[in-house]
Amino acid sequence: MPSPKLSKLELKIMEALWTKGSSSVREIQECFPAKRRPAYTTVQTIVYRLEAKNALKRTKKIGNAHIFEAVISKTAAQRKLIDELLGLFGGRAQPLMAHLIESGQLTLADIEEARRALRDPPTKE
Repeated sequence: MPSPKLSKLELKIMEALWTKGSSSVREIQECFPAKRRPAYTTVQTIVYRLEAKNALKRTKKIGNAHIFEAVISKTAAQRKLIDELLGLFGGRAQPLMAHLIESGQLTLADIEEARRALRDPPTKE
């Protein structure tokens, strides 16, 4: 099943689930910094949207609270975002790499890791 497209807030909610594991809406809301914490109802609405997108699922109910867990992995979500970004460049990584180099965000360790990946590409099953 392909990964759904996720908004910035949806990704933050998913990040809370990937970090914390199964959580209620309240627990997800409390993962946000106090000064920029969205309202409980906002988090609840986004959680229900993510459920409709099959990005997360309800696993149990404790009292009135539903417990949710991520269905899609962090890696799958990251790959979807990277594929979308590369799509803006016609599928070419060179403009992105050039920007990362110019901005100083690409380290020698990153380059070495990329070299290793090019030498020993993972096998697709």
